[in-house]
Amino acid sequence: MTQFTISIPDNKASLFLEFMKNLSFVKEIQQVEDVDIPQWHKDVVRERMADYKANPNQALDFDTAMDDIEGEL
Repeated sequence: MTQFTISIPDNKASLFLEFMKNLSFVKEIQQVEDVDIPQWHKDVVRERMADYKANPNQALDFDTAMDDIEGEL
């Protein structure tokens, strides 16, 4: 299933929601408020991305990481 994030002007939101509810292929509608991500968290993510770009061979793929975690349980 594909998901989209869109921005709708406040004065058009109710009209847009009514339109979406009438489309048979729309399975779920969720209104998500803007998420305020703290600057420290953005900094951590950027640092980790830079570390990965500098040393891509040090990273584990998801399956290997999960195997390691499950092996410790």
